[in-house]
Amino acid sequence: MLEAQAEPLVGDLLRALARDTGLLMRQELQLAGTELTLKAKKFLLGTVLIIVGGALALAGLMAVLAAAVAGLAMILPVWAAALIVGLLVIAVGCAVIGRGLTALKQIDPVPQETISTLKADAEWAKERVT
Repeated sequence: MLEAQAEPLVGDLLRALARDTGLLMRQELQLAGTELTLKAKKFLLGTVLIIVGGALALAGLMAVLAAAVAGLAMILPVWAAALIVGLLVIAVGCAVIGRGLTALKQIDPVPQETISTLKADAEWAKERVT
């Protein structure tokens, strides 16, 4: 006599689908967390560059004031020497701020990889149900 091949019951299939879907969602959340952590690190770097640039610009202002007091009157008038030094340090500070802003603009806050895998997961779930 031929033995009937045991096919899984609908309930078993639904339980397996629920289990796999739950596992998949946990993995997706973990991926989203990892992706957002990487983006936060890039954001922090850009912010640090802006702060350093701001500090350099402040140092430039202080140099302008110090140069006005100390002066380089031997070569130029005191006001001209102070102005040159101050503007140079401010220019460097502004360049660093610009670099930080550029770095921040390049960050895409949307977790693209997670969205892509969620779409693939949705397709996978549709195929399993039908």
